[in-house]
Amino acid sequence: MNPGKHGVFDFLSFDGYDWSVVNGSHIRERTLWEVLDYHGYSSVVVNTPVTHPPRPFDGALVPGYTAPENPQGHPAGILDEVRDAIGEYRVYPRDPSPDDEKESKRYCDLVKMRGEAFQYLVDRFEPEFGFIQFQQTDTVFHERPGDLELVRDIYVEVDQQLEAIFDAYRPENVLVVSDHGMGKYTGYEFRVNEFLSRHGYVETVNGGQGMPTWATVRDSKLRSGVDAQSVKQGLRVKAIQLLARTGITSQRVGALLERVGLDDVVASWVPTDVISAATRQVDFERSTAYLRSRTELGIRINLEGREPNGVVSPEDYESVRTELIDLLQSVTDPDGRPVFDDVAPRESYLSGPRDDEAVDIVLVPRDFDQFLSSMLSDTVFDEPSEPWNHKLHGVVAAVGNDIDVGASLEDAHLFDIAPTVLATFGVEADDRMDGQTLPIVDSVKRTSYPDPEVREIQETDDTDVEERLANLGYLE
Repeated sequence: MNPGKHGVFDFLSFDGYDWSVVNGSHIRERTLWEVLDYHGYSSVVVNTPVTHPPRPFDGALVPGYTAPENPQGHPAGILDEVRDAIGEYRVYPRDPSPDDEKESKRYCDLVKMRGEAFQYLVDRFEPEFGFIQFQQTDTVFHERPGDLELVRDIYVEVDQQLEAIFDAYRPENVLVVSDHGMGKYTGYEFRVNEFLSRHGYVETVNGGQGMPTWATVRDSKLRSGVDAQSVKQGLRVKAIQLLARTGITSQRVGALLERVGLDDVVASWVPTDVISAATRQVDFERSTAYLRSRTELGIRINLEGREPNGVVSPEDYESVRTELIDLLQSVTDPDGRPVFDDVAPRESYLSGPRDDEAVDIVLVPRDFDQFLSSMLSDTVFDEPSEPWNHKLHGVVAAVGNDIDVGASLEDAHLFDIAPTVLATFGVEADDRMDGQTLPIVDSVKRTSYPDPEVREIQETDDTDVEERLANLGYLE
């Protein structure tokens, strides 16, 4: 389903101008394995993002990305059981070790853990459905852009784990799916809030709280389940914020250091909380509209009655939104090419009972070759902060007893995967689902399911963990 229905739009969740990291309690619709559970089928799920804390179903689940390093699995105690059976199991990569013969070892070790955990759980629970996710095929491009030898090592390990699973269990049907593509960015970084600031929509403050950068999230151990806003500011951070308010910001200092070639050297030893504290940041309460998080791919309007300190009246909402759409549609990069393939009202892409939590304007970067940034800077355009990143088109492949391998997968959409999987079981898709059954399997009618039992949303807890989350680049 689109996020307007299930309620998760980004790796961050927003409450007014405050934010927290999403977790499994933010998902307000049934997962695929919960639909199968409704029909009496059991499942084993390994490493799926945003599944902590888990909800009960017939089978087993080991959470993935956004969970703490030692997450609660389902059933209780299952992760300890997995570790007893296969040895080490981690959610996130360990730090590099001088004992590693190859840089790829810590990545490949993680891939191997996924496969071995999955096989153990399949033996233990004998499920009808299995779901395994390999995050490292994404992580490597963010952490080691352009290192295609390392990429190859990881993909070889994933292939080996899949081969072992297929040989051991001979599943009736198999789908291999990526949720996005990956590729080199040859366009520009477009700093959306800087652009909006120069056109009078974004107000700024020196040394304010602002929104989180990825460095803030990473160094506050959010990847392990820490709410960064619970991390208390030290005296040095407060002092730097006061200095920034005089106009001496990280951006200005960074520009000077870059001119003399010392920017990378200084950045390597200055703590990121200090850098963040000294930045010129978006003043969300006084701004008309802004990009909250670049991976939301959209503009949020500071609407009166919806936001705590909204400055745009409901009567002016549509006119402001139209102005912004027209303005952003006309933006071209330094080479004269449009920055966006589409700039549209959210209802063009999002629908459902939770669409009010979404951005008001959706931004689709041209060919997913323009890197959007929420950061303020001295320039609107620059080289992409991440030279390799997500692309719009991913991979889908299928084979099995119920799969028509001669049918076309052209124009397959990620939304289509769930109803297609359900059709291989003869199970009706939820009529709230946005996708269609792919022509590779016989179609099954849709039905109306009762509303799922969803729990109260839980804040991401502060748990003590040992390692940092790999920098996946989803947040700046």
